[in-house]
Amino acid sequence: MSKNIKIGNGFDAHRFTEGDHIILGGVTIPHTQALLAHSDGDVVLHAICDALLGALGKGDIGKHFPDSDTRYKNIDSRQLLIQVAEIMMAEKYSLNNLDVTIIAQQPKMAPHIAAMQNNIAADLNATADQVNVKATTTEQMGFTGRGEGIAVMATVLITT
Repeated sequence: MSKNIKIGNGFDAHRFTEGDHIILGGVTIPHTQALLAHSDGDVVLHAICDALLGALGKGDIGKHFPDSDTRYKNIDSRQLLIQVAEIMMAEKYSLNNLDVTIIAQQPKMAPHIAAMQNNIAADLNATADQVNVKATTTEQMGFTGRGEGIAVMATVLITT
């Protein structure tokens, strides 16, 4: 029996603002700044939502959770990911695997990667080994290298 296979990619970026922490992959990370956003600014989960919605042909995060809607003001982005996972399951798809790249000069991501993978896997009804999260810098080039914000790329493979 053959499976239906779909691939999606997502990208998101947020600029820094005043604050004392960031939230990535559902993990609160102490930092000298926060990420500016309508929601909690979890750029990792936003990119994953876009990748999943793209694979499903369902638009993007802004279509489903517009920043003009006050229901999403300061929302925990894990709630958004769970809603996207429900859309995926309603379409009879499940996660085969997910690959995420965080692009940031600071803070160091390595101590938080396992917790991010566990949160994402739990929200997608998957196992941690189906979720790969990694981080890189841009060697101080561009907006991420200058410490102006964080960007994330995500690629998903979903199957029926």
